[in-house]
Amino acid sequence: MTDRILILDFGSQVTQLIARRVRESGVYCEIHPFNKVTADSLKSFGPKGLILSGGPSSVLDANAPLPPACVYESGLPILGICYGQQSMCHQLGGKVESGHEREFGRAYVDISDDCALFHGAWAKGGREQVWMSHGDRVTAIPPGFRSVATSEGAPFAAIANDDKRYYAVQFHPEVVHTPHGAKLLANFVHGVCGCKNDWTMAAFRAQEIAKVRAQVGPGRVICGLSGGVDSSVVAALLHEAIGDQLTCVFVDHGLMRMGEAEQVVNVFRDRFNINLVHCDASDLFLSKLAGMTDPELKRKTIGGLFIDVFEAEAKKVGGADFLAQGTLYPDVIESVSFIGGPSVTIKSHHNVGGLPTRMNMKLVEPLRELFKDEVRALGRELGLPEEMVGRHPFPGPGLAIRIPGQEITRDKLEILRKADAIYLEEIRNAGLYDAIWQAFAVLLPVRTVGVMGDSRSYDYALALRAVTSTDGMTADFYHFDMNFLGRTANRIINEVKGINRVTFDVTSKPPGTIEWE
Repeated sequence: MTDRILILDFGSQVTQLIARRVRESGVYCEIHPFNKVTADSLKSFGPKGLILSGGPSSVLDANAPLPPACVYESGLPILGICYGQQSMCHQLGGKVESGHEREFGRAYVDISDDCALFHGAWAKGGREQVWMSHGDRVTAIPPGFRSVATSEGAPFAAIANDDKRYYAVQFHPEVVHTPHGAKLLANFVHGVCGCKNDWTMAAFRAQEIAKVRAQVGPGRVICGLSGGVDSSVVAALLHEAIGDQLTCVFVDHGLMRMGEAEQVVNVFRDRFNINLVHCDASDLFLSKLAGMTDPELKRKTIGGLFIDVFEAEAKKVGGADFLAQGTLYPDVIESVSFIGGPSVTIKSHHNVGGLPTRMNMKLVEPLRELFKDEVRALGRELGLPEEMVGRHPFPGPGLAIRIPGQEITRDKLEILRKADAIYLEEIRNAGLYDAIWQAFAVLLPVRTVGVMGDSRSYDYALALRAVTSTDGMTADFYHFDMNFLGRTANRIINEVKGINRVTFDVTSKPPGTIEWE
C-alpha cells in the first residue's frame, strides 16, 4: 500500500486544495469529516500523518467542532492549518481569543526560528508572503511548543513541537497566494511524516485495474460515453481491465461541437476496439426541445431523455451487472462533508444525475479517488489522444445552453458549431488553448443591423467567452490581445452565414457563471 496522509475537514472552502498539494508532492491522501474519525478508522486507513484543515467556526463557540481525542493519542505527526492550529492549541493547553485585529488576504510573516516545515523554503530572519483568513487568533501556545514565525495580526503565525512532531500555522499554505506553501506541505509529508514519493498515475492505473477486476469478476459492465474527459478515461481504464466485458453506449443528442461525435466513434471503436453502441438520437432530442426556451426546462428535458435512451440501449445490449460512472473525488467530498446540506440552486448540474433504480445495477466508479487534473494525467497514461484528454470542460446539455433564450433548431446549431470551431481554431493557432480553462461561443437571442458588401444585413450577434480558473468555482475572463479578437471576429463574420456582429464577454465568476445558461 502506498504511504498516505489523512486530512480532517472542518469545513474550509479550500480543504480540497490541501489534498491537491499533498498529492502533487507524490503522496496519496484523503479528506474525511473530522466527526467521522475514530481510533478504528485511523487504524484501518493507516496514515503516516494527519492534517487539520481550516474552517469557519470558532473554538470559543459552545459546540465548536474539535478533533477527537484519538487524533492526539495516535502518536502521528500533525499539522494544523488556521482553524486547525486554533483547535490544536485550544485542546492542548494554549489559549485562543477573539476581538483582536483580524487578517484577511495577503500578509507577511517574520521567520523567528528554524523548523522542519521551513527546510529549503524559509530561513530564520527572513520575511515571507502568506495568505491569512482568520478572526480569532492564538494568544498562548501549549506546553512543549515554540514560536517559529509571527505576523502583525498573529503573534504565533507558526508554531512547532518537535518532540511530538506537531506543527501548526495560522496562514493557509495550500493556496497559491502563499508562494512557498506547497514546499511547506511537502516538508511536512516527506520530512516530518517520512512519506515516500510513490503516488503516481502508473501506480494508480495498476492498482485500479486490479480493483475493477476483483469487483466485476465475470460480470458485464455498461458505460455511458459522452466524449468528455471523465467518461473517456473511465472507458479506457475499464477496457484495459476487463476487455470485452465492457460495452459503451454513446448517446449522440445532436448537441455536440463540430466533429466531436465522429471523434468519439473513431477513438473508441476504431482505435481502442471497444464495444461501442453509437445511438444517433438527435432527431428525438431536437423534436422534444422544439419551442422550448427556458434553460432549466432544456436541461431537465435533455437529462430525462438521455436516461430514457440510455436505458433502452442498455436493454438492447442484453443487460449488464454493473454501471460505470465518472464520479470524481470532489463529488465524494461534497457528499460526505460534515457541513453538508442543501445549497441555493444556481442552475441544475450539467451532468445527468443517477440512472433509474429499476436498472438494478451495481456501480463501478474507478475515478472516485481522483481530482480533475489527475483524471487528465491518467488519460495520458492510458494513451488517450491529447485533444481528448486536454479538452476544455463541456456541459452535458451541450450547445443547447449556448443558444440562450431561444428555441433550439438545426440551423442555429449549425451556425454556432461553425463559429465555435473557428474560435477554438484561432485559440489553438495562437498557442493559447492550454492557458485557458474554458472557451466557447454563444449564439445570442439578438439580431442586429449590419452592412455586408453594399447590402443591409439583419443577422445574429455572437458572444465569445474565455476564462481562466483552477477549479471552475471562481473564474476571470481571459485577457486576449485585441488583435486576436479582431482577427477572430472578422473570420467568423466572413465565414459563418447568419452572424454579423461579435462581442466578447468580460464578466468574472462571481458575479456571473461561466456558462450563460
